[in-house]
Amino acid sequence: MILELADIRIQPGQQAAFEEAIARGLSTVAVRAKGYRGAKVNHGIENPERYVLQIFWDTLEDHTVGFRQSPLFTEWRAIVGPFFAAPPVVEHFELAYKAD
Repeated sequence: MILELADIRIQPGQQAAFEEAIARGLSTVAVRAKGYRGAKVNHGIENPERYVLQIFWDTLEDHTVGFRQSPLFTEWRAIVGPFFAAPPVVEHFELAYKAD
């Protein structure tokens, strides 16, 4: 399983609208992508315009090719993109260790 980690900065004062939009985007668009296994969204405490989005994919290619190069990505960006103050910083990770 691959973890996509996106560091998102939004425009000030848009938290409630962004949270609604990202929830809608995940539940209506991302869920239709091959290899999508779920997501978490965390909101910054010290920096209220910062969000960390975690999406779990079966493979790296499910995200980088299957999703990013499909019409679903255009739908996704139409929902969440208007809130971005800057392009998100996106990286991918593999599990190295898990503690219960």
